[in-house]
Amino acid sequence: MKKNLFTAGFLVFAMGLSAQSVLFHVDAGGIVYVGKNALVYNGGGLQMKANAVVENHGNVMVSGNGTTDVFKTIDGSNADKLESNGGANFINKLNDPALYASHNSELSTIAPVYTYGQLYVTGITQTNISGIIDQEFRQVNHGDYQQIGLPFYGKTLTTLTTELAKPIPFNTTRYSHNEILVWNNRNVVFDNLSSINLKIGQNFKPYTYYILGGKDLDVASITRTLKGRPVSDAAATEKIVKLEDAGFNIPFGTGGNAINGYNEKYNSYLQDNFSVTAGNAWLGDFGKNYYQFGNPYLTNLDLSQIAIAETAATGDGNNLSNIYGVRLEVSGVQHTTNSGGGSSNYRAVTFSAGVPTGDLDYLMVRPLGAFAIKLTNNTLKPDFDFSTLRRFKYHPRAGSTNYSITAKRNGSTSTVKQLGIIGLDATGSEIERTYYVVSDNTVSGASTNVKTQVGVFGGQQFGTYEEDAINGGYDNNNVSYWLYINEANENDFKGKNIKLVNYNPNIVGFKFELREDAVLVEDNTHLLSQGEGFYIKKGSDANVAPIIQNGTISTLPGSNTGIEYDVYYGKPQNTLGSSTTLNKSSTIVVFNSELDNYFVIIDPTWKTADIHVFDMTGKLVHSASKVSSKVRYELMLQKMAAGYVVHITSDKGEKVITKILR
Repeated sequence: MKKNLFTAGFLVFAMGLSAQSVLFHVDAGGIVYVGKNALVYNGGGLQMKANAVVENHGNVMVSGNGTTDVFKTIDGSNADKLESNGGANFINKLNDPALYASHNSELSTIAPVYTYGQLYVTGITQTNISGIIDQEFRQVNHGDYQQIGLPFYGKTLTTLTTELAKPIPFNTTRYSHNEILVWNNRNVVFDNLSSINLKIGQNFKPYTYYILGGKDLDVASITRTLKGRPVSDAAATEKIVKLEDAGFNIPFGTGGNAINGYNEKYNSYLQDNFSVTAGNAWLGDFGKNYYQFGNPYLTNLDLSQIAIAETAATGDGNNLSNIYGVRLEVSGVQHTTNSGGGSSNYRAVTFSAGVPTGDLDYLMVRPLGAFAIKLTNNTLKPDFDFSTLRRFKYHPRAGSTNYSITAKRNGSTSTVKQLGIIGLDATGSEIERTYYVVSDNTVSGASTNVKTQVGVFGGQQFGTYEEDAINGGYDNNNVSYWLYINEANENDFKGKNIKLVNYNPNIVGFKFELREDAVLVEDNTHLLSQGEGFYIKKGSDANVAPIIQNGTISTLPGSNTGIEYDVYYGKPQNTLGSSTTLNKSSTIVVFNSELDNYFVIIDPTWKTADIHVFDMTGKLVHSASKVSSKVRYELMLQKMAAGYVVHITSDKGEKVITKILR
């Protein structure tokens, strides 16, 4: 049952005050309390005067009519409050501030653990929205730069210094970790601001993706309050963006070594784990067709159906038929002046035949949240409408009721089957996870036509390797990357294995999560709709074990050399020979305690080797070409870094990958 609770105060319905522009007026001294589970609808203008308060713990919708209705906060003389003297009238409250790092389930049957007041303003022109909102805010600290959307119109950026209690004011000094930068989708770069006094919305589109210098910035442990005017949805140019030409005709150079307009190498900051899975790092569409946005509204955005051609009556109007995936919840952002930076963690969802796969719990983007969209090409140039994605609820709407099965499956006669493998520590808590997806549309082995795969982010120590499409096991020609989301075709790869490897010593158990067409199956389910299921075995074992929904198993702790497992869709006919191994070489990376550094000793059967070292953000930090096998090669690595991944490739194409954990 929805409840609307109005706390006592001087509350006036003021039809006579301004009959055509204000339907609901809260007079000086008035208090309106909107409860956590309330839904309050106001079919006209809303106005608050002097010290009147609307304290919103639930959901408030203000629906205006054309250009006459207004959303206003006024002082005692009926003049509009300004940014400098506004606020404390309409407050979007956090109900559970300490749970800001928790994420709500996408299942409607599971109550959300983190809730907050949301405001939906529609049909009122921007000039008629002068009311100042207090938006309470917490977010995981991202590191050197905070990724954020700023859902306000006309707000001066310099006001963020006081509101976020930044000891050193935000400025325009690049690399200071005190600056504010905005992402340029076309040029694939974070742009400097010409002035810290620029205004959100007026100088930038409402859906701009910002990063805030993270030096002495704490948005996690203390609730902050940002103030500003809500963004209107009345103008199409402010709510709809055409996804076209991101990175178009920009040469990134060999290995990303070309220079952008700020004299920075592209490989010092540009990450695209959607493209690297086909072995195309810095080739093809790597870094291109990639769009980063901030949530422009004071409500959640539901991204779950953006790849579906829904009916006009019930759909959101978005159909990104050429979408590859979305990136969400970036964290672990590191940056140094000399070598650039990147993020060590994020969540990813890909879309196979329109069905989302991966981290589905993250498809609801919170107010002030940010996300990125990766398209497969620059041919279709679809429109993307933010305004139709707004949703008060904390779980995605049920797609099965809003679009046809034909549209959902895009001609497929199969379902999309997803296995989530969750690495657990000794207390049973999640540390890391990885996914394996099969359908009759997904692709086995290394291919430029993959639909679902995502490479691991730099800091991850748990994932799967690219599979040999014919025999299963390792693809020895494509071990330069490994995978957060892996895919194979359920028909040609049935009964064959992918290699799951655990390098994390804190992971001592696995938990399994099974989905069909993005929906969790019932507990203890093994066989899915096609009569097949997933299986697992430790690399050295002879027998496989069926995987069941929410089942758990104990495992050996991960190690620097990796603990191997074989994962199957469809029970293998036999396991002898099915677990192909990575070609072994005597090439190794060793630690010299006297010199406190690492060295590469190259297999003497090799003539030369190319060496590439990546940090835990996935950024290339060191490379060398044609190193002779007759020398012991020293890796010049920073002592304070958390770890590295070293790729060593022989003159014959043989590859060795190893991790260094300092």
